[in-house]
Amino acid sequence: MLAVLASVPVILGVALRLVTDDMDASGRGGGMGGLVASVAGNSLMLAFASLSFLVVLLMPVAVSVVAGDAIAGEAGGGTLRYLLAAPAGRTRLLTVKYLNAVVFSFAIAAVVALSALVTGLALFPVGPVTLLSGTTVSVADGLLRVLISVGYVGAGMAALAAVALALSTFTEVPIGAIAGTVVLVIVAQVLRAVPQLEAINPYLLPTWLTRFDGALRDPVDLGAMRDGLLAFGAYILLFGSVAWARFTGKDITS
Repeated sequence: MLAVLASVPVILGVALRLVTDDMDASGRGGGMGGLVASVAGNSLMLAFASLSFLVVLLMPVAVSVVAGDAIAGEAGGGTLRYLLAAPAGRTRLLTVKYLNAVVFSFAIAAVVALSALVTGLALFPVGPVTLLSGTTVSVADGLLRVLISVGYVGAGMAALAAVALALSTFTEVPIGAIAGTVVLVIVAQVLRAVPQLEAINPYLLPTWLTRFDGALRDPVDLGAMRDGLLAFGAYILLFGSVAWARFTGKDITS
C-alpha cells in the first residue's frame, strides 16, 4: 500500500509536467490553471498538491485496511484468543494494535510527501515558495511547512484509525470493518456537499483533514490547524473509548 501511495505523486508530477510542456509549446503558458501553475513554478508545491489529493480517499482506505484488520483479522484467523492467553491483557493488546496503526498513519503521510518532493525536484524548478497568502518564503521555510503538513495529515489519519479500530472490535470479518470505515468517510464527504447540512460539518472528520493548508499561509494559520487537531483528539478519545469498552467486555470465541 505504501508503494501504491508513493506512485501517485510520481504519476501526478509527470502528468503536470506534460501539461506544462504542452501549454508552453502552444504559447498558452500564462493561462495555466492554479494547480499547474503552482507546481510548475516550484517543486515543493507538488507535495502539498499530492497530500490534498490523497488525504480525501486513498490514504483513508490504506489506514482503514491496517486498523480495520487489527482485531477483526486476529479473530477471523482464530489467533485472537491465543494472543490473549499470554499475560498481556486486553488493554495492552488493543493499545499496541492502535499504536501500530498510528505509526502507519504517519508513515503514509511521510511517504507521500517524500515521493512528491523527489519527483518535484526531478521535474520542476526549485526556489522560493509562493504561499496561498501571496507571500514568498525560502526553500528551507517551505520544507518546514511540508513537515508541518505531514504531521497534521498523520494526526488526521490516526484519528481515522481509531474509528476503524473501534469497528474492528465489533466483527470477526476484517473486510466488514474496513468497508464500514471507508463508507463512513464517503458518507461524510457526501453530507459535506449538501448546503442544507452545513451545520454538521464541524462534527465530520473529513472536514478537518484538509486544514493543513493553514501551513501555506503567512503567518501559519495556527487557529484552523489547532481546531483540526482538537477534532482529531476528540475522535481518538471517543472511538478509542468505544473500542476499549467493546473489546474488554466481549466474549472471545476465536
